Amino acid sequence: MSLSAHNGCPPWRSAWVAALLAVIGGAAGLRAEDAASTAVGSKPSSTGSGVTYRNEKIPDKPLSIHIVKVDRSRQDLVLSTSLGKGTVLDLSPLSDQVKALQRTNQRPQVAINGDFYRTEREPFAGDPLGFQVMEGELISSSVTNKPCFWLDEKSQPHIGIVRSAFQVKFPDGRALPVEVNEERARGSARLYTPRLGASTQTTGGREFVLERSGELEWLPLKPGMAYAGKVREVRDAGNTKLAPDIMVLSVDAQLLSSMPALKPGDSVEIETTTFPDTRGCETAIGGGPALVRDGKMGGYSGNKTDRHPRSAFGWNDSHWFFVEVDGRQSNLSIGMTLPEFSEYLRTLGVKEALNLDGGGSATLWLFGQVVNSPCYGYERSTANGLLILKRDAPRREPD
Repeated sequence: MSLSAHNGCPPWRSAWVAALLAVIGGAAGLRAEDAASTAVGSKPSSTGSGVTYRNEKIPDKPLSIHIVKVDRSRQDLVLSTSLGKGTVLDLSPLSDQVKALQRTNQRPQVAINGDFYRTEREPFAGDPLGFQVMEGELISSSVTNKPCFWLDEKSQPHIGIVRSAFQVKFPDGRALPVEVNEERARGSARLYTPRLGASTQTTGGREFVLERSGELEWLPLKPGMAYAGKVREVRDAGNTKLAPDIMVLSVDAQLLSSMPALKPGDSVEIETTTFPDTRGCETAIGGGPALVRDGKMGGYSGNKTDRHPRSAFGWNDSHWFFVEVDGRQSNLSIGMTLPEFSEYLRTLGVKEALNLDGGGSATLWLFGQVVNSPCYGYERSTANGLLILKRDAPRREPD
């Protein structure tokens, strides 16, 4: 969903807050296996999962809110991100993204829709607007001045703006700023990895096919790193095909005079520096605004009166929180404004929280099924998601 559709809220109503607090205070936390889904007929179930679920309903609004809590002390439950059909320039329902991550040694437990993105009606459809890292791989630069969620090299969580200072350095000492896997705008340069899709989707300019230099580290591209490569091919046609062993430096014609005339065999260096430093980051996803900071309502601007379906991810010292509010369904749930959503998360005990894409994208998946009621009546195809994977401990070989 486009970022402009996510603004928020009418003036706060103290009577509603009191009723809300009463509901929360009296609601028992149900185990996931005891909570019936509102979107499908069967029940989510997983005994001893470290995951709890409940569906809060506030009839007088009405509101239907889905809350999943995950025990942070469980070493086998790890945060990760997903990607529509595994590439940047593609979209798929969250359920399909989750299925793609099912492996022998890992099983998805919980998932929520992720970042805002370029929709089917826009060029570069599927491109997440924010910073994304998936299993250590740098997927997307951030093209908005919005915060994201990321785990540092010690797996500590953060919310904040991650600014990229990516560049390609040439043998003569000059350097060219680039973004990764973003649409190449007029007067700009981009670095494309195989994760983008089949080709660079560009026209005009000049593209340099880059390959590994010797045995030095190469793909997958990671944040906060330096790489050495060399030019394999120079193309002026645009829309260069991507392959698992190459990257493509795509340069708009206006910038060609500011760089050397590279030829096959020439060396280049690639730096993926970010501020703050995200070297060693395994998981990151964009969103915004920050809804809760240090237990207080986030300081955000923009429209605060619109009600929409909402999604958010947050945490406190003991749990991760995946929270979705259904909306645009007058007989079930009218949705929340951003200030209402922020205050609600605080009542749950959340200390830090990031708003994710909402509206028709708002989807919460748990133990094999969607548990919320998407406002279109079906799962919308989205760009990415944030999820919990249950990973098996590595098997010890017998002595």
